[in-house]
Amino acid sequence: MSDIFDSAQDCKLLFNSATPSESSLILLRSKLSAITQRLGVSELKQENMLLVASELVSNNVKHAGGRGMVQLWKQPGRVLDMFSLDYGPGITNLATAEEDGYSTVSTLGKGLGAIRRLSDESYIYSQQVRPDQPKKWSGTVVLTRFHLDQENKEAKSGFKFGLYSRSLSDERYNGDRIYLQRLGKVMRWLHLDGLGHGEEAQAATADLANHLVNYESPQAILETVDRQLIHTRGAVAIAGEIDLAKCSLNLSGVGDMHAHLFDRDQVQHIAFSPGILGREHRTATAMQFDFGKKIIVITASDGIRRNWSNANFVGLFSQHPQLIAYTLGNIMGRISDDQSICVCTIG
Repeated sequence: MSDIFDSAQDCKLLFNSATPSESSLILLRSKLSAITQRLGVSELKQENMLLVASELVSNNVKHAGGRGMVQLWKQPGRVLDMFSLDYGPGITNLATAEEDGYSTVSTLGKGLGAIRRLSDESYIYSQQVRPDQPKKWSGTVVLTRFHLDQENKEAKSGFKFGLYSRSLSDERYNGDRIYLQRLGKVMRWLHLDGLGHGEEAQAATADLANHLVNYESPQAILETVDRQLIHTRGAVAIAGEIDLAKCSLNLSGVGDMHAHLFDRDQVQHIAFSPGILGREHRTATAMQFDFGKKIIVITASDGIRRNWSNANFVGLFSQHPQLIAYTLGNIMGRISDDQSICVCTIG
């Protein structure tokens, strides 16, 4: 059984808004109600989502002085995510903060505990300001996930992944694109960044999903993509494959994109040979890695700044890959370009 996802269809930012005050909830609830009704979500799940939305906004206002935002995302497998990020002081002790009755601002203190109970899945990450460590950000992020179907296929696959794809200024066309296939013990993905941005950049990266099925290696995938893009604006790309049976990872890339590999305590930051597929380029950079019981692979377009490490986000890379993708995308994204991240994990 094969699942093939296309970020242009399956990964969409549906709503994005700052939360400076409690009144921010009015627009969020209105948008959430319209989305859930259109998707045919049950009344009980709709009510749970509205309650979670209220808690997220309230937390941003009370604990971060309104310096935060909430997003709604559609993700593969009929999944709806609510993601909150703030620029507050961070949480000292997450376990204590999730206990009902605990509060630092003289409220009932049911926020984080309620969020966990009302969501199908929830993940929280927080980082405090510490002068002895290099930081890109401090605050708290919360991911709450709602499955619109009964079955959670991710739990059965052996793989977990997270996608973040956002166009320049949230316009209609997005030249960044991620195709991802799960087939038994193998996961493959093709991550592209069309040259420039806008409609022509999106056209260059369209209709490439079949290459994941028809070619057996990342190198072969890039070779055939190169041929297909000859009469387009062109693109840079990374192709990847994780094989659980062989405990192996293969990556191949061309152009200004970057990858990051977290294996045990080792971290590798990977760049690729220069050039543009469909135009002039050197031979693709190809790498093969063997891994243990756990691995995290991140690929990103140049719309994501690369000057970060695990020292900037202590503990982030033990989180769910979707939380990792949202956090890095929102904090490290360049507002002057399309932005995309693919995070794949096993273990």
